[in-house]
Amino acid sequence: MGSATVIPLTPSFWAEACTHLMQKDRVMKRLIPQFGDVSLESRGDPFVTLARSIVGQQISVKAAQTVWNRFVALPEKMTPTHVLHLPIDAMRAAGLSARKVEYMVDLAQHFENGTLHTAQWDCMSDDEIITELVAIRGIGRWTAEMFLIFHLMRPNVLPLDDVGLINGIRQNYFSGEAVSRSEVREVAAAWTPFCTVATWYIWRSLDPLPVAY
Repeated sequence: MGSATVIPLTPSFWAEACTHLMQKDRVMKRLIPQFGDVSLESRGDPFVTLARSIVGQQISVKAAQTVWNRFVALPEKMTPTHVLHLPIDAMRAAGLSARKVEYMVDLAQHFENGTLHTAQWDCMSDDEIITELVAIRGIGRWTAEMFLIFHLMRPNVLPLDDVGLINGIRQNYFSGEAVSRSEVREVAAAWTPFCTVATWYIWRSLDPLPVAY
């Protein structure tokens, strides 16, 4: 009958974070009530989360979803072991570039051979996890930060290379003027220790439909 539906997980700190942000930041005080009970969600599978991020690199959200739908239909289960047994031609036919096929295989190998300390991630710092993830081909700091946000749901991630965050800060805090990284950090100083939550609401201000990885 196919796989069971995965019930998304929501962070336990969300309500506390919203209260904190609305007290500390005038923009958050305006934004947060606009989006009601919707919040960040994790689907709880680290391999799938990272595989989806590789598929989505440098293509539109819509194109990424199309390729992902084709790719996820290939293996019996979306696990590292099953992906390692997929023919390269089949992955290419699903829409993955030659380079993304290499990245996907490297990702699966990292999970399969125990290079990633997944069981210890709960005890590791954000920077320690980022260091471990960027050793995988095709995963840079931005992808690692998205993983911290969407999978591990770490509360205080500020993805300075994220175009949406920069554009949202420009629009909400600087009347559309260009902003520097230092200005982004200044805005985010009021968000600490809940930069993840503030970032999520900045994204919502640009696109009310939440993204899930």
